[in-house]
Amino acid sequence: MKASLKGRYTNDKSTAVVSLSANAGDIKLRASMTDATFIKGPSLNGLTLAVEKPGFFIIDYDVPKKDFRFQFMNSVRVAEKPLKLTYIHGRGDNRTVLDGTLTLDSANKVSANYMFGTRNCKVKYSYSHGGATTFEPCYDFGKNAWDFAISRRVYNDVFKATYQTWSRDLALEWSRNSKFNGTFKISASVNLAEETKIPKLIAESSWDLEM
Repeated sequence: MKASLKGRYTNDKSTAVVSLSANAGDIKLRASMTDATFIKGPSLNGLTLAVEKPGFFIIDYDVPKKDFRFQFMNSVRVAEKPLKLTYIHGRGDNRTVLDGTLTLDSANKVSANYMFGTRNCKVKYSYSHGGATTFEPCYDFGKNAWDFAISRRVYNDVFKATYQTWSRDLALEWSRNSKFNGTFKISASVNLAEETKIPKLIAESSWDLEM
């Protein structure tokens, strides 16, 4: 059995999620609880149950909302290039999303995200330079706008900057993944269109424990 704890802290509030998972053959069973499950005494608030076969499907069940979310994954080859497809359907909000990532080579990838029944479609190109620096321009057809991201890996640390032209949001992020100290991510974002330009700070951390 494996347990994980994730915490998220922002300017005005903090949240926590505890997950317990166990393997049953090639199937993984998982239960996730948020602080809402315990803050006013034990309850079903924030409780999610999941069944997963890694690389094939994930079925989530939101207990208090009685809502299912289905996710199916598959891989095919197009012109001898691997194409990963992910189909996501939420029963409660009746939303269906299709994700696809085509790996051209070790440095170049093209991905797309489309929500059925809407104009929400994004196409992103990813270029990795030397395995350490990644450039990611993305075009949002729904907003007719570009988003840009650049990241740099330095040992276990990743530094990333993103800019959304439609909303004029600029964000800076620092993350680290450690087998011994868990993972954390610290980010600051600011809307350049606002006069005050007060940054929004977010800190996230997670720890995994084998039981």
